[in-house]
Amino acid sequence: MNNKPTKVMLVDDHAVVRMGFRLLLQGSADIDVIGEAQSGEDAIKQFQDLAPDVLVMDISMPGIGGLEAIARVLAKEPQQKILVLSAHEDVMHARRVLKAGAAGYVTKRSAAEVLMQAIRAVHKGQIYLDPDIAQAMAVEQVSGSKNPLDALSEKEFKVFIELAKGNSVQEIADVMSLSPRTIGTHLYNIKQKLNAGNSAELAIIAMRAGLIEP
Repeated sequence: MNNKPTKVMLVDDHAVVRMGFRLLLQGSADIDVIGEAQSGEDAIKQFQDLAPDVLVMDISMPGIGGLEAIARVLAKEPQQKILVLSAHEDVMHARRVLKAGAAGYVTKRSAAEVLMQAIRAVHKGQIYLDPDIAQAMAVEQVSGSKNPLDALSEKEFKVFIELAKGNSVQEIADVMSLSPRTIGTHLYNIKQKLNAGNSAELAIIAMRAGLIEP
């Protein structure tokens, strides 16, 4: 029987948040936080050297963000277990995270024991979802409802969120390290797919989906 603690790496752009979760997880004898990263780019550079059993990652971070980081980590190491720990409490983000290849999704408001259960489950090769989100997903599946936002690619989805928050094309281009022209192309495609005429309509769609605060 393997009694070694589960090695965890924390990825979040807020140092205080990382410290809080490190302290929380240190209360568990079977979980060991072996490293931290402050961005998706940082995680990609570090994770292979640290070789964590579970990468616990936020998705709303500057730069490439969590979704793209998940894809790049799994491209380098397909067997890497990734648990997303996010402030987003909507089904949309959880669904995209699982589609990107993560093995679990819990919210930052979850109880400490839920986070620990999630880490243990993901380490064992199981899928773990925050109970409230799992229930919402089940209801959505039973009702057969489809969301137009599902038609957006990962990059389009990120551009959509940033636009809905009120960021300009240039600001988004700077954050995503893309040209304004590329962001403009994404914006055109987003408007076509969502049948939206302007940024204000995109913001309303995002609010109705629970992706941003009113």
